[in-house]
Amino acid sequence: MEIRVIIFEDNKLVRDAMQAILNGTPGYHCPGAYPDGNRWELAIQRSNPDVVLMDIEMPGLNGIEITGLIAEKFPDVKVLIQTVFNDSERIFQALCAGASGYILKNDPPGKYLEAIKEVWDGGAPMNTTVAKKILGFFSNKNVILVTPSSHDYQLSDREKELLKCMIDGDDFKRIADKLFISYETVRTHVKHIYKKLHVASRSEAVMKAVQQGLI
Repeated sequence: MEIRVIIFEDNKLVRDAMQAILNGTPGYHCPGAYPDGNRWELAIQRSNPDVVLMDIEMPGLNGIEITGLIAEKFPDVKVLIQTVFNDSERIFQALCAGASGYILKNDPPGKYLEAIKEVWDGGAPMNTTVAKKILGFFSNKNVILVTPSSHDYQLSDREKELLKCMIDGDDFKRIADKLFISYETVRTHVKHIYKKLHVASRSEAVMKAVQQGLI
């Protein structure tokens, strides 16, 4: 099965290169690449993507705004944010808007393909630098934290271990290696965590865990 990926990127060289890489790699297909998001809804309806590779800085609507609109109207479509920016505010905004993961433009093509596959597979790739920035954003009290929840979400000790790894920015493979369990077992545990926390993505799970002091 091919992963259908569309691209929103205003830099033509980057856009064309990424589309060529996707269409030249078995298991991936890029049915559309766009210089801006002004017709984002039509693009999604026509292309029917599994994953959207989204630039942040574009003419007209920016990538964060479009991500929020996609999350609202097409909740099954995963958005992978890609940008040269790695400041914590933009990262936080993108994840709050509904992005499933985040990758920096200076990451090599192989990392892009891995990140797209992980997003499609239900994971949430996050550059290590980015993960640290997000934690710094929380720790510097740039976010208004809610009162720690008294609600018992019935997380098992193993689920708490996984949630801590997710907060640290570990991908599914790294979590599996750390906890000496299989990749599929990690996926199963993460699904249970999402269900218990009443969230739909890694970013929501991480923010809820940090804000409510669950770990």
